Amino acid sequence: MSATKRSSFIVAVVAALALLFSTLFGLNAEAAAPTKGEKVVNYAQTLKGSKFKMGGTTPKGFDASGYTQYVYSKSLKVKLPRTSADQYKVGKSVNKSQLKPGDLVFYKTNGKSVSFVGIYVGKQQFIGATSNGVRLQSMNLDYWKTKYVGAKRIVN
Repeated sequence: MSATKRSSFIVAVVAALALLFSTLFGLNAEAAAPTKGEKVVNYAQTLKGSKFKMGGTTPKGFDASGYTQYVYSKSLKVKLPRTSADQYKVGKSVNKSQLKPGDLVFYKTNGKSVSFVGIYVGKQQFIGATSNGVRLQSMNLDYWKTKYVGAKRIVN
């Protein structure tokens, strides 16, 4: 085999392997672009550790709905109502088994009505402004399981 044919063959093999591995590992341009929900989650994670403040709507201190309102506003320029109860009235209802990152998850922490909201991040976890600040929480903890009300999808 001549040097020219050998180098052409090597280029063809390398190109074929690159194509194979790019599809196997999702290295195409579409897979690299985050969904709107992932943009929400990515931004939400940057605020982890922010302090809790009743009525708070900024990184200096958040309450639950102030946090979700702020994250949606800054990450996607989507305006949400101010309270958890009012946020529960918007978006499309989503079954717990169909949750996607960025969906809002709602709870009755006061025993009466929707009083807490968080942002679903995946793997049965959400991030929200709890009384201990902005933290990642497992939806499988007894506390959250017993107070779960439902979920809403704000963006697709």
